[in-house]
Amino acid sequence: MRSLEKAWYRKAGWLLLLWPVSLLFQLLASIRRFYHSAVARSQRPAVPVVVVGNISVGGTGKTPLIIGLAKALRKAGLRPGIISRGYLGKAPDYPFIVEKNSSAEEVGDEALLIARSLGDCPMVVDPDRLRALEKLCSSFHCDVVLSDDGLQHYALPRDLEIVVIDGKRLFGNGMCLPAGPLREPVSRLRSVPYLFINGEPEGDELPPELERAERLSLQPTFLVNLQTGEKKPFKGAPFNIGTTVHAVTGIGNPDRFFTLLSTLPYQVRRHDFPDHHPFSAADLEALAIDPRQPVVMTQKDAVKCEQFAGRNYWYLAVEMKLPDAALASLLETIQGLVEQRRGTVEAV
Repeated sequence: MRSLEKAWYRKAGWLLLLWPVSLLFQLLASIRRFYHSAVARSQRPAVPVVVVGNISVGGTGKTPLIIGLAKALRKAGLRPGIISRGYLGKAPDYPFIVEKNSSAEEVGDEALLIARSLGDCPMVVDPDRLRALEKLCSSFHCDVVLSDDGLQHYALPRDLEIVVIDGKRLFGNGMCLPAGPLREPVSRLRSVPYLFINGEPEGDELPPELERAERLSLQPTFLVNLQTGEKKPFKGAPFNIGTTVHAVTGIGNPDRFFTLLSTLPYQVRRHDFPDHHPFSAADLEALAIDPRQPVVMTQKDAVKCEQFAGRNYWYLAVEMKLPDAALASLLETIQGLVEQRRGTVEAV
């Protein structure tokens, strides 16, 4: 999969051979969207649903946005709930309520990261997101539901859509699967009210669809020890200058993580694993890392390694940063949807 991704973003010419298949994929996706959207519009959950997703495969930064938005909503006095597919998780039954002590094997790494980051914010996973929504609304008192991904899950009714785009990679060669990285054509973004670009785009010109997009950034805050919970400020040179640091990742777009670590005065050694890799003790032992040398991973990977990581294992905590005006506009829109839905329910 990694080699195919590289071809998408390097715009390899041989991918044109897959273009007819991409056209068929795009046609089927459009038919599916039209059919399921019509069904979803006939349904109206008791609370508004906000979908946060993307139109490309791989990581774009939507999970930190979900976490940051949920925190902002709670600060504004609302009670958000989260639904997710629980990608690669195998829960004993569905729908499944995520707890702090749930495992990545049960609910998936992204869902577990969200649940751990938000504390008592209710969360339900289910491959059928509509069923997850029904379970969440029947089990918890929420004002608004955030859907982690699910932009293309058109059976799920939604009141607002938010899309996150990776600033460095953008849309690759601009083609849909399998010839390119897109789940839907770029034109889909015209119907999305809120667009966020994660990181600064390369080059001077943006595609027309992104001219109104706001900038989102992920700011590193602390390095946190997996065993002890000890925190070291990221910008404070937490390790001795010149130290060999092993960067271990199993995420969709690891380049941003490695680039971030390379800004520190260390010798960074890169260890790549596939996206959503189910880390085991054997994986870490096979790296044969000197226990005196620190290992740094993302928080999403760390939730899968807590049980067997050594004292030299740390994860990088990050915080979402949005322009104040963009965040205020988004919160105002969601609060308006909540008030509107409350009025409708009371009228009934």
